[in-house]
Amino acid sequence: MTRLVLRALALIAAVWTTSAAAADLNYGSPYTVPQPLNAYSWAGPYLGGNIGYGWGSVANNPTKPSGFAGGVQAGYNFQNGTPWVFGIEADIQASAADDTFAPWKFSNPWFGTLRGRVGYAFNNVLFYGTGGLAFGELRGETFGVSESHTNAGWTVGVGAEMGFAPNWSAKIEYLYVDLANSNFALTGGAANGYSFGLVRAGVNYHF
Repeated sequence: MTRLVLRALALIAAVWTTSAAAADLNYGSPYTVPQPLNAYSWAGPYLGGNIGYGWGSVANNPTKPSGFAGGVQAGYNFQNGTPWVFGIEADIQASAADDTFAPWKFSNPWFGTLRGRVGYAFNNVLFYGTGGLAFGELRGETFGVSESHTNAGWTVGVGAEMGFAPNWSAKIEYLYVDLANSNFALTGGAANGYSFGLVRAGVNYHF
């Protein structure tokens, strides 16, 4: 009886191991670069969407615009058989961030980024840092008069991404964004710019 039980347990273990290996082989994006047979591949292009919340302040003005933001992102990852992942990502966002203080109202209707990414993967979980160019609009209003400036600045951040189904991943990310100052006539020629933190979650489809 003991031998029969041991043989049954060995057979179950063998079937479990084979099933797990098969699941690993079919999990994740296509193997576009050399990878260990049981490893998740982050390599290749992807496209996705995100939603989050931003909060910040306007330079040389008491307003502190905050609000929800959402948009789309696209990128490409490079991975050559190691846990290190290198990539580039661009996104464009619509933003509801605004604030009013005394006669001034400032808002950030939209912004975008173009960033490099460097990460380390634990199979289907990727931790990464990111940084690069940021750009967006800062709009000021007072007494019925509005003025807008579109500036380029910089951004840095960190994030984590997890593959949860074939070709699909989910991510959470923090970015600090600094849009350069420009002189606004409606604030008496002061140099006003918008800097803010952004926490967002998103999903990506990997081709």
